[in-house]
Amino acid sequence: MDGELVQEMVRSGATSVAGLMATAAWNQASSRIARLFGRGERDEEASAELEVIRAEVLVADGDEEVLADQAAALRNRLRTLFRTDPQAAEELFDILAEFTPGHFHKTDGGTYVINKIESGTYNESVIQAGIIHNMQR
Repeated sequence: MDGELVQEMVRSGATSVAGLMATAAWNQASSRIARLFGRGERDEEASAELEVIRAEVLVADGDEEVLADQAAALRNRLRTLFRTDPQAAEELFDILAEFTPGHFHKTDGGTYVINKIESGTYNESVIQAGIIHNMQR
């Protein structure tokens, strides 16, 4: 994974992990994410730290400021992790591709795709694509 994509994984990965914490899918994803952060040596400690962040996310109940704070904490953790182990970015990508379908995926050629919409709610169509064939109105 190239440097620019790793930086995008720091940004969008942290937000996606924080969002995942507020869903039922967290029960399945949490052990894999804890292993990712713990790197097999500190898994229990990483799991406990993630649960503290999750508790804040759940209490926030949609409070954007609290959610942004928790995403920032995750960004810092991811930045440190990816600096020491760049392969971890690809591992996170694979986990998020499984648990947040439609947001993270790889194409057949091995290209990584991260779909992201920022700054509010869109009331118009948003299309992100490589090649579109036979598109009709």
